[in-house]
Amino acid sequence: MRRRDFIALAGSAAALAPLVARAQQAGRMRRVGILIGSDADDPEFQARIAAFLQGLAQLGWADGRNVRIDTRWATTNPDDIRRHATELAALAPDVILAATGTATVAPLLQATRIVPIVFTVVIDPVGAGFVASLARPGGNATGFTLFEYGMSGKWLELLKEIAPGVKRAAVLRDPAIASGIGQFAGVQTVAPALGVELSPVDVRDAPEIERAVAAFARASNGGLIVTSSALATRYRDRIIALAARHKLPTVYSGRRFVADGGLLSYGPDYVDQYRQAAGYIDRILKGEKPADMPVQAPTGYELVINLKTAKALGLDVPASLLARATEAIE
Repeated sequence: MRRRDFIALAGSAAALAPLVARAQQAGRMRRVGILIGSDADDPEFQARIAAFLQGLAQLGWADGRNVRIDTRWATTNPDDIRRHATELAALAPDVILAATGTATVAPLLQATRIVPIVFTVVIDPVGAGFVASLARPGGNATGFTLFEYGMSGKWLELLKEIAPGVKRAAVLRDPAIASGIGQFAGVQTVAPALGVELSPVDVRDAPEIERAVAAFARASNGGLIVTSSALATRYRDRIIALAARHKLPTVYSGRRFVADGGLLSYGPDYVDQYRQAAGYIDRILKGEKPADMPVQAPTGYELVINLKTAKALGLDVPASLLARATEAIE
């Protein structure tokens, strides 16, 4: 073979090599794990996971064709979540979706520091030690934050707007996580201007919540703010029932509380975060590293009001508030 022909042939092979490698990678069955800290029959999380899978499908990933999806519904029990996290990590998937915030991210990071992890609805990933910074996560995890702490003050503003007579507010929080303290601090910043006295209520178990809310409700002109945490979600039905029993106007961090009978919620569009998570999974499957993918903030927020609950509490929802609502549940 003449030297000139050999060089041309070698150049052509070098140019084709990346294309061949990508074709081989595309042809390989990829593996995605999903860890969900919820019951499998939970309609809220069914909708979120459906949005995630739809997002993957739109990006060309079909379960059973070019990707295998291993889903673990782990309930809200921490022991169950840790067990399923270990099982998923042992499968060595290409990437895992931590679908229930901090409750699933922490055990997954304990199980693996190698497998890429994409998380959703985490309040403070830096404070929790999941990432080094929002711009440069630096490890094997990245994803989507729930909100910044400053937004927490909005909950108290909305409580005063829908229930102007409120002079006292109990703030339910999980003291064991940094975000519990951070959210309370966010509410504190606006309390003096609104003339509201705050009382922190630490959420550890159902009996403690019962005692604290009952004691707070003995005095008049009270309302509740339920900050975002895995514990608040676990005791969701009990908290909503307590608010109704003691006639306490209550603001929550997410729509599902209002759908189940709570008064009002303000928080990010959770379903949209799962659609966006599909995009991050796609990028990782195509070769990007979580360490280099910035943690994203929510792009939209939802204001949801339960008009039936408002009526039961004897509250007239201001027209200005109703006009701003994303959804009004009859």
